[in-house]
Amino acid sequence: MRLQADADPARWVPVTDSFGFGGRRARKRAIRMLLSQANAAMGAAERPGGRIAAWAMSQAAPALLRRADGRVLVWVWKPEPELVVVMAQVQPLTPQLRAARAMMPMEYDDTESFRGTYLGVGEKLVMPTPPAREGAVPPPFATYTWDDGSHLVTVTAVGGDRERFGTVIGAVDDLARSLRIAGDLTVGEGGPVLRIDPS
Repeated sequence: MRLQADADPARWVPVTDSFGFGGRRARKRAIRMLLSQANAAMGAAERPGGRIAAWAMSQAAPALLRRADGRVLVWVWKPEPELVVVMAQVQPLTPQLRAARAMMPMEYDDTESFRGTYLGVGEKLVMPTPPAREGAVPPPFATYTWDDGSHLVTVTAVGGDRERFGTVIGAVDDLARSLRIAGDLTVGEGGPVLRIDPS
């Protein structure tokens, strides 16, 4: 199974399969934001060498995502890469994953229905100001999930600015809504296959 999406090139810079100079620069800025948010979420100050770590990770990210073979897609906000990073992922619904989802904090229950163009009705959760835990300040985020019984499709958007995170949620909605699964069908094996769009 592979994921595909219709990302507006005026809004999003793809990280997956993006080796160009512009994409590399946007990746580096977005990764620096994520490293900074991770430090804040753990209540730690920014570590020395953060810029070097962001540069190294930005070089490795496209190759690592390519190895995921379409199971993971990542974009950064083109006008300001530090503002939001979006990752889409499809993974098998193993018993361990089901158990992990069942043990998520109570605030994750506050979801609303979200209809994707191709995936049907899923769930959406927006947390522009997640509660602080033990002095740590989590970054704003939004998640979109679809459960088809055998696989879980998730879209996670992480923001770099709590006050402005809400200004890009509409664009994240559009991106998540365009997500679809592309599966390989071998011609000549088995019976005919009829695919019906979600109602």
